[in-house]
Amino acid sequence: MPALGIVLAVAAGVGLPELDRSIGYSVPPHITALLFGGGGEAARTVLETIAGSLITVTALTFSLTVVALQMASSQYSPRLLRTFSVDRYVQVTLALLLATFTYALTVLRTVRTGDDTDAVFVPQLSVSVAFVLALASVMCLVAFLSHLVRELRAEVMLVAVHRDARRTIERVLGDDGPGDIRLAALPPPPTSAVPLLASRSGFLAAVDEEALLRAATDADAVVLVDRLPGSSLVAGTPCGSVWPREHTAFHRDVREELLRRAAEGIVTEHERTDTQDVGFALRQFTDVAVKALSPGLNDPTTAVHALSHCSALLCELARHRLGPRALYDADGRLRVVLNRPDLSDLLDVAVSQPLRYGAAEPEVLARLLTLLQEVSWTVRPARPSGLTAYLRRLQVTVARQSFSPEERARLDRLAQQAERSL
Repeated sequence: MPALGIVLAVAAGVGLPELDRSIGYSVPPHITALLFGGGGEAARTVLETIAGSLITVTALTFSLTVVALQMASSQYSPRLLRTFSVDRYVQVTLALLLATFTYALTVLRTVRTGDDTDAVFVPQLSVSVAFVLALASVMCLVAFLSHLVRELRAEVMLVAVHRDARRTIERVLGDDGPGDIRLAALPPPPTSAVPLLASRSGFLAAVDEEALLRAATDADAVVLVDRLPGSSLVAGTPCGSVWPREHTAFHRDVREELLRRAAEGIVTEHERTDTQDVGFALRQFTDVAVKALSPGLNDPTTAVHALSHCSALLCELARHRLGPRALYDADGRLRVVLNRPDLSDLLDVAVSQPLRYGAAEPEVLARLLTLLQEVSWTVRPARPSGLTAYLRRLQVTVARQSFSPEERARLDRLAQQAERSL
């Protein structure tokens, strides 16, 4: 967006002075009174002041943004930096500041004071637009500072992550059609299976389901991707398997073409994203909680707040069909199996590390017990969830700590409530 602002500013800085030349003195007086009325030297001074001040303010804005990124990385989690990099408010502010600077500099080259061989030329409309852009930049800077202070609050950052997570859930789990069937577990590949090797190193960001389905159908085969979204892939190592549907041997050319097309359908990125990774937000929440529980910060309140978002997100996820996903062709034959996390996998992300690093903090243990109770109200019956196992782990952790009688009684009461809910 800042780059687009610079391009538009250059175009306006070239086009508006030409418009000034074409209209000349044909502008009605009541409009002329609203435009810049100074001479060539005054126009140069205004444009030079705007350009010089705006580039200074832009440098300040960049500095504040970098400081915000550093604070978010050190106090919360490096994975929260992406919330700033995609923040439209920051991008619009930088775009306006850079566009104003570029526009003033471009218009400045057209001003003529009569000291040289050219006639006097003062682009009144262009200088007036520069003045308006400068005022808008000042107002935008004030709004940007207010926005930056608000965005640095842990609560606002967690809400932004939760909002992105809801969009991911709706995109990945919101449309379960007849060809989208969730399996209880990944099917074991047969002995005739051929390893599917990753073509690029990075994090598994997305799987092109249509491409895999077409490749498997054309080869009359089954494609299994056994790595979860967000997993780290290394080029040349297995990330799945392919095998003939009739369990016969592949023709060499068919096998090579299938492996190539299947590998191209697996998209990797240099960082973990939420494109198809419904557990990425839980990882961000957990990172914030663990960072808050570190001795350098010692902020259990932020940890509890992050766990509250974990609980709300787990409850939303528990209402959907989780687990591996199977895709079928038009004739109802199994073609593609994609590994997707089930509720137990997601619980492990949300509970294990906060339980380990917050074992000595009663408030954290109390929130984890409440989390299990809340998730138990929304989980689908007769589906394995692992809630009971985590409740036992929490009870063992509480029993090992030297809490006061009041704290222990409260935790025991919460554990009993969670057990009744289960």
